[in-house]
Amino acid sequence: MNGQDYYIPAVAMGVSLAFKLPTLRNNWRDPLLRSVCALLTLAGSVFTFAAPPTIEAVNRWTGIPNFSAPLVYCLITAFSAACLVLIVNWRGGPPEETRRISRRWILGYGAVIATLPLLFLLGDAPVERLRDFDTYYANTPYIRELIALYLVAHNVAAFVMVAMCWRWSLQVRGWLRVGLMIIVLGYVFNLSYDATKMSAVVARWTGHDLDWLSTDLAPPVASLGALISAVGFVLPLVCQRVSDSWQNWATYRRLGALWHEVQISAPSGTPCVRMSWWAAAELRMIQRESDIHDGFLHLGPYFDQRHRDGALARALAGGADEETARAVADAAMVAAAVRARTADPEGKVIGASEESAQHAADGPRDLVRISHALRHSPVVAEVRRQTALSGAPGV
Repeated sequence: MNGQDYYIPAVAMGVSLAFKLPTLRNNWRDPLLRSVCALLTLAGSVFTFAAPPTIEAVNRWTGIPNFSAPLVYCLITAFSAACLVLIVNWRGGPPEETRRISRRWILGYGAVIATLPLLFLLGDAPVERLRDFDTYYANTPYIRELIALYLVAHNVAAFVMVAMCWRWSLQVRGWLRVGLMIIVLGYVFNLSYDATKMSAVVARWTGHDLDWLSTDLAPPVASLGALISAVGFVLPLVCQRVSDSWQNWATYRRLGALWHEVQISAPSGTPCVRMSWWAAAELRMIQRESDIHDGFLHLGPYFDQRHRDGALARALAGGADEETARAVADAAMVAAAVRARTADPEGKVIGASEESAQHAADGPRDLVRISHALRHSPVVAEVRRQTALSGAPGV
């Protein structure tokens, strides 16, 4: 693998991190979000500093042959810890237990990270090796232990991640399950990376030469595994956000009929909140719901419980279930109240029955169902026709 093979994944991780940073700035206390950003940062760092051109540059800048080796191994170990912490926070549970487990992983891998530079200082690695450091120094005292320690730490993390994600995937559905299965696949590649590296190192210990496993096979396997795992971590979060946004937009659109209906009742001069074109779907939906509730308050004096009771009875008689019938009844009362408000342009109706006022204060049971009934229910259409013919004066 050349430098480009490392830098392209690093850039991909950087772009993903850039999209997450604004959210992190607004939700710094969210442990899951912090874990995701830490994971992306460390993944990008591993790819960047493991590239042969970067290894050569770091060694030259520091003036220490093979200084990049413990640096890259520390980054790989930190990345392993970040994956474990992320999956613990992602899975959730009692906050204290989650913090305790995360702290244990951080402390354990922190100890490994602190040990790696110490072993490098105790050892002797004077010949710069850009691609085959593991096998070249596999029998060098202290350097041998450094290599074995980082491989074991990475292998433990990979086994734990496969076990945790597999068990969790059996308990969930949807995008989360897809993401967990992708993570499992990614860590199968990571286990393959460990197997190739360990095989090459053990071969050196026993006097054999399988260096090609470490220098030629292991790097692309590790790169592919890291990319697959990163997709598994990010995909469910992105897809859930897209799904939530889609649901909010769908709700916003479905509320359109009810929103347009109650706008007729708004007094002249009522300020209108204008949303910017880039406003989030959730904000637009909330504003539309607020407008509808304000409309109900204006219509309160014109609500007539008789319209609601009659529409409820007709909807139930027509075979509607109770929830749908109640939405139809609410929609019929709203439609009649709008007609009554239109017939009273001077706003002379200033009182409302206690029962109607209470219903107005309680608000609708299901705004989306009411909006749908306003547009499609024949019962509501009949109430509109009757009130139009009678010129309903309101309460």
